[in-house]
Amino acid sequence: MKPTTYSLSSRTRDLAAKLPCDERSTILALDPGSTTGWALRDATGVITSGVQQFRPNRFEGGGMAFLRFNHWLSELVETSGPLSAVFFEEVRAHAGTLAAHVYGGFLAHLEAWAEFRDVPYQGVPVGTIKRFIAGKGNADKQAVIAAVKARGFAPADDNEADAVAILLWAVKTYGGAS
Repeated sequence: MKPTTYSLSSRTRDLAAKLPCDERSTILALDPGSTTGWALRDATGVITSGVQQFRPNRFEGGGMAFLRFNHWLSELVETSGPLSAVFFEEVRAHAGTLAAHVYGGFLAHLEAWAEFRDVPYQGVPVGTIKRFIAGKGNADKQAVIAAVKARGFAPADDNEADAVAILLWAVKTYGGAS
């Protein structure tokens, strides 16, 4: 039997930087991790956000978190419609080795998921997000949460606040009504 080969388009992770997003673009913003914050602006301009847990339970292997993440992303697209772009928090330094491994796993699955579906994606550095939303590139979690609340949102935690901040940054930076 001949193996299946996939022909991916020429879209790369930086294509989102070239993508003009208008007010009808569906944009997903993520703070990826075991507790993933997410924010979605749909084609009507409505923004929804939340937090999704992907920790495996004690009787599951570590890969179950990534399978759940892939499934969740696909379900999100089924309910919201096709995505114009995905923006995510790009972390360059981690507090520990485990955190780095977990983030890398989620990032790898996000990028593979987006490439397979021809959805442009782009990472946004942490300092850029904090500077945009709170005015300081080294703002603490509480400052980011307060800044997001000041814009009319009610984040459940810092993960959701980060995702909302990323979405607002993407809308302002690449166009569309905010």
